[in-house]
Amino acid sequence: MSEYAISQVHPTDRRSFAQIDALLEQEGIKRDSNLDYTCAMFDEDYQVIATGSCFANTLRCFAVSSTHQGEGLLNQILTHLMDVQYQRGNLHLFLYTKINSAKFFHDLGFYEIARVDETLVFMENRRNGFAEYLTRLSQTKTDGLSAALVMNANPFTLGHQYLTEKAASECDTLHLFLVSEDASLVPFSVRKRLVLEGTCHLPNVICHDSGPYIISNATFPSYFLKDKESVIRGHARLDLIIFTRIAHALSVTRRYVGEEPASQVTGIYNQIMKKQLPLSNIDCVIVPRKQVKNRPVSASVVRSLLKAGNLEALKDFVPLSTLRYFQSKEAAPVIERIAGTQNVVHY
Repeated sequence: MSEYAISQVHPTDRRSFAQIDALLEQEGIKRDSNLDYTCAMFDEDYQVIATGSCFANTLRCFAVSSTHQGEGLLNQILTHLMDVQYQRGNLHLFLYTKINSAKFFHDLGFYEIARVDETLVFMENRRNGFAEYLTRLSQTKTDGLSAALVMNANPFTLGHQYLTEKAASECDTLHLFLVSEDASLVPFSVRKRLVLEGTCHLPNVICHDSGPYIISNATFPSYFLKDKESVIRGHARLDLIIFTRIAHALSVTRRYVGEEPASQVTGIYNQIMKKQLPLSNIDCVIVPRKQVKNRPVSASVVRSLLKAGNLEALKDFVPLSTLRYFQSKEAAPVIERIAGTQNVVHY
């Protein structure tokens, strides 16, 4: 066991981050843009010889210097990060790793959930975590045609409501998965409340928290992949592998998605779903976006109006329940957060 020091690297420590970036580059990866904790192991000359990072309840961006392979350094980095996570109260942990590193992490107590081609493996520290999640979901399975819809609803708009109403009208049961990760300008607790209020007139809708398995853009790692389109395609493939297993647990045979012509990300994502889901006997229905006054309804439009303080125009784009929330004193901190964010369009 080595006696090298491990410590947190603060964002202002440019020297250490330069070394970390060089070390990651040797592994063919780059530092992820979504990190909230990074540590490094230093040798006696204060040179970085190993590193790892966290984002929310995930572990990522591992690398060990080629001159120190086989010394058990990665094990120590992982133990350090897990201690940090446990101190945060995160006991259920996830990590992304390259294919050739999966066995190493399995030996340290992580279990494979899914893998994307020859790109990455998504793992967790619970042997039956995903299986138990699917078992809980299966208890809500119903007879007849079941469909699914996944949304972030940041916040819930008339577009989300229209998409949900259309999907619900075309099936016996609609399973609506709300992305529960708190990486949005509107907190999850508020998003969930507005979704429930905005869909309460639809008796065949079952709302589920997505939990940690339906992965948001914020959580999906970009550091394995060489360009933006590769990241989008990798995220879509991982999403579809996991979603297919969720769909089978619920006997879902149709997934609804909203069209977003202005978004390259959504466009590529939808193309992949349209092609891949039928291979698993799941139809993919892309619904054209609802328009109001010749303007597409989107959460980006709503966030832009909130940033500008234009609550009067908001009523054209959101259900009454969403409007009432943003007119209330309770919404003041959320509106302030949106107003203070530079780019709310693609947040």
